[in-house]
Amino acid sequence: METTQGAAAPRATKRAIQPAWVRITHWLNALAAIVLMLSGWRIYNASPVFSGLVIPRDITLGGWLGGALQWHFAAMWLLFFNGLFYLAMNIVTGRIASKFFPLGPRAVIRDLADALRGRLRHADLSRYNAVQKFAYLFVILDLIVLVLSGIAIWKSVQFPLVRTLMGGYDFARVVHFLAMSLLAAFIVVHLVMVALVPRSLLTMIRGR
Repeated sequence: METTQGAAAPRATKRAIQPAWVRITHWLNALAAIVLMLSGWRIYNASPVFSGLVIPRDITLGGWLGGALQWHFAAMWLLFFNGLFYLAMNIVTGRIASKFFPLGPRAVIRDLADALRGRLRHADLSRYNAVQKFAYLFVILDLIVLVLSGIAIWKSVQFPLVRTLMGGYDFARVVHFLAMSLLAAFIVVHLVMVALVPRSLLTMIRGR
């Protein structure tokens, strides 16, 4: 008995908007970044960069300086290796070119204006708008600066070139704090974007 072509043909599987490696590295990077930020605030309080500016203890991680350092170093290695894998896969697969470029200032300003007026569309979650492209590239660069300035603080003698690149030990602490502050601001903006488009969260969980 013959079957129709539609019945016999296997059901086509939809291609994932976010492949598994993107989702896994995204959540690991997010975990590492949050732990680094919360423990970093506790470390900062032990020797503030800016006099009079102290982070509330209730939003820090580690309990005491030694505990905060342990959390910080553990998250640092997670971010370092997971981040390297993420960057390598983006380059090898060509995702960084297809997802984040082309990108220009006019497109960013246009999409930002549309977003502020509530007119920015998100019908196709497989494509990033200019604001998303800029934000994601920005946070990648910010995390790189965080790692480099952290190395300049942690291993200042062993890595003099990195220390010099960061403007010296004392200035590296300022750079590290400012980069951390920008990361916190990105997380807030990112959460707002997710709240406005909840489907984007589902794609980062189930892939589509």
